[in-house]
Amino acid sequence: MSRFVNLELSGSEEQSSRRERIVKDAAYYFAEANQAFENMDFEESLRLHGKVIEHDPGLAAAWTGQVRSLIEMGEFAEACVWADKALEHFPREADLLAAKAVALGRLGEIGPALAFSDAAIEEPGESPYVWLSRADVLLCAREQRAEYCFEKAQALAAGNWFIAWLAARIRYFHRQFLLALKLAQRAVEWHPHHAPCWLLLGWCQQEIGMVKPARQSLAQAAELRPRWQEVSRANRAVDDTGFFRRVMGSVCGLFQR
Repeated sequence: MSRFVNLELSGSEEQSSRRERIVKDAAYYFAEANQAFENMDFEESLRLHGKVIEHDPGLAAAWTGQVRSLIEMGEFAEACVWADKALEHFPREADLLAAKAVALGRLGEIGPALAFSDAAIEEPGESPYVWLSRADVLLCAREQRAEYCFEKAQALAAGNWFIAWLAARIRYFHRQFLLALKLAQRAVEWHPHHAPCWLLLGWCQQEIGMVKPARQSLAQAAELRPRWQEVSRANRAVDDTGFFRRVMGSVCGLFQR
């Protein structure tokens, strides 16, 4: 047998051994769930957080991850249901209280949302998500104090692309596109090889009519994550924006003649 065949067999055996050494426990699924969330695969994040709970039902962060995944999917009522189930086990978990506050706020139940947000802030520890949640609830209530909460969250996680990205998503949800754009630019600066950061930047640019920069951002997202359906949908929206602007420009030109 040639030494090259021996090398191939050795490499194959090493890879097989490495796969066998991977222990698919709570920690494994939790890391996978967080990665799915960061990649905007929120349904997969929900499923994987469920797998974490199967292995370790005492991990409060996994229950919170389920609720946050449902919120990102727009399933606010369902998020409240799962938050209530989780709070039976972890009644003083700050991030869980904060997630319940967001779900309630987005359902328009401002009073209860503020109460859960207050409870989250009163718990010990300094969680950036608690402050992002507070900002989200205040925006739902159409209050101006949200800015302090965004600043507090970012001060607690200086240079953290994920917190900047989450903050931009909150601003985007509340149609504060210029403010979301600034946060998305920051997220891209801190994590330039992450497709969802570029996608969010492209969304913001498209919403404020920056057609060419939006196309460039989406091209970057597509390069980092080929054949991603979210990018294809965003490109179609940019094309529609460009078409609308051309039509309006033609109409305005007719009236100016």
